[in-house]
Amino acid sequence: MQYLYKYKLFHILIIVSLITIQPSKAADECFEGASRAIFKFNMALDNIILEPIAKGYNKLPNPIKSGTSNFTSNIGTLLSIPNNILQGNLKQLGHSVGSFAVNSTVGILGFLNPAEKMGLKPHKEDVGQTLGSYGIGPGCYYVLPFFGPTTARDSVGMIADTFLDPFAHVTIRENELLGASGNSLDYYSVKGTSALDFRAENDKNFGSLKKNSIDLYSSMKSIYLQGRQNKIKNSIEDQDEWGNLDN
Repeated sequence: MQYLYKYKLFHILIIVSLITIQPSKAADECFEGASRAIFKFNMALDNIILEPIAKGYNKLPNPIKSGTSNFTSNIGTLLSIPNNILQGNLKQLGHSVGSFAVNSTVGILGFLNPAEKMGLKPHKEDVGQTLGSYGIGPGCYYVLPFFGPTTARDSVGMIADTFLDPFAHVTIRENELLGASGNSLDYYSVKGTSALDFRAENDKNFGSLKKNSIDLYSSMKSIYLQGRQNKIKNSIEDQDEWGNLDN
């Protein structure tokens, strides 16, 4: 019954998004004044807290960094599985299920990534991408405190993620699934570590962007929107906009 309720709620979210988010090719800027103020607040937090931690993280031995990255990425694959199903992408479903199974066992709980050597390369999928694959446009673009750039579609997706994600089911929902259980601290610890790993991995790119951008707000907006569009299209050539920035 709990699963039925959650899937009903997910379908309600999709219906709400269909009503409130009009299909479009580009996101409209909404609340730009407020978004720019929030962006400055987020950048101040990054300069004071996240950037120094990321630089310290980068000084750790490579095995520790790669193991941490593999572990959080493996857990993130769980959210891809139901979204692969909703998108009807059976090939990627096989990659996601196979990668998680191999890395969680042979890869020692995901700290190693033997699945990649076997040719299993799952795309990271979320509900925002699934809605986009249905032809739903991004709607308004704006910036959230702490979370950063987003759109109306992706905000709906972010909420729905917590109901669809098996990891969220056993942590923030504190339900047991296949003998596994956890709590909210586990969920936010993994998500926080994943964000730190991303920030550390892109530290040089981010520094270059801050140094060379005439309008950092607009540059970040462009990178976010283009990156989301590439992920919706499952673009292999350009999965990560950050990787295209000059160091």
